[in-house]
Amino acid sequence: MPVLQADDLRKQYHLGSSRVDALAGVDFLVEEGEFVAIMGPSGSGKSTLLHMVGGLDQPSGGEVTLAGARLSQLKDKKVTLLRRRNIGFVFQFFNLLPTLSAEENITLPLLIDGKNMKAYQQRLDLLLQLTGLSDRRSHKPEQLSGGEQQRVALARALITEPAILLADEPTGNLDSKTGTVIMELLRQSCDELRQSIVVVTHDPRAAAYADRVVFLRDGRQDGELRFLPDTPLAEKLHLIIERMSALGE
Repeated sequence: MPVLQADDLRKQYHLGSSRVDALAGVDFLVEEGEFVAIMGPSGSGKSTLLHMVGGLDQPSGGEVTLAGARLSQLKDKKVTLLRRRNIGFVFQFFNLLPTLSAEENITLPLLIDGKNMKAYQQRLDLLLQLTGLSDRRSHKPEQLSGGEQQRVALARALITEPAILLADEPTGNLDSKTGTVIMELLRQSCDELRQSIVVVTHDPRAAAYADRVVFLRDGRQDGELRFLPDTPLAEKLHLIIERMSALGE
């Protein structure tokens, strides 16, 4: 069973007398341990899709199944609980609490969920090592660079061992060098932790780290690229740019 599956997903907005189809029947799935990028022109429905599958917004039609649970059959509190325990979120802006240290920001989801913090100490140490933050664990956000803050956000998203990690433009607020570090960490999380990952991005360089790139256009899926594990990054990048050019980007 896929970790995440969307069937005929639709989202409509009404602007005065006009109806906007942000999603117009999208089928989408992610297997365990798979790294998927979502790309498309501005307004194609990328972020809307991410919000729907992440339980942050309700679709107008269709179904989302996450970790075996159909979201449409759950009440709001159950959706919140499922989201908290099964999804890690990483956004363009880091959303760290300024009064907490890096370590405290990372473990905040455990505290909110009433988890035994000692039981996650090994996981915390592993993530601090993976993200290169072991010597920055006591630093507050103002003492960290933008790249370090995004690494804290990544570790926070992974601390609960979520079924899937959803990232919306995770490199959008970073310079290209730091963005590369973040994408390499996501790739490493997928390879070493078997973490399922979905990244929405407009950046072909970021998308090239994925196993598969799904393209959206006008709220509909418009093909995909699937790569072999040993496909060179440069070759992936070339194919993605070529495909985006065909979409008018």
